[in-house]
Amino acid sequence: MKKLILVFAALMMLMAGCGTSETKKASDQPKTEENKKEQVTVQITKDNGKEKVAEKKVAITEETTIMDVMKDNFKIETQFDDSFISSIEGIAGSEQDKTSWFFSVNGEEAMKGAKEITLKPGDTVEFDFHKYE
Repeated sequence: MKKLILVFAALMMLMAGCGTSETKKASDQPKTEENKKEQVTVQITKDNGKEKVAEKKVAITEETTIMDVMKDNFKIETQFDDSFISSIEGIAGSEQDKTSWFFSVNGEEAMKGAKEITLKPGDTVEFDFHKYE
């Protein structure tokens, strides 16, 4: 009888150990996937994407705007009460050269300013420096 109890106890411990490690792995996996989803990608390019200046994956919160991401992660200069980004990473637009920074979100040209657009997880923001007409 004592042997039966010992075998039963050993089996219970073995099963408990196996169950714990599997549960732990399963619960860790969604957190990793969730963390990836709480990011945006920012690409900085020149000449309509021909030259890559920088690219970063940036963590965001619920109310993060494009301007927040740019101020926190890149060297920028702004004008008009922070509503216009005039320089990124030391590359500044010029009225004389007719160059400026233009940006898009998920491939669509932005129709609002950088501080007016709230980002969603998984968004891709591209800033491109090029001439205008």
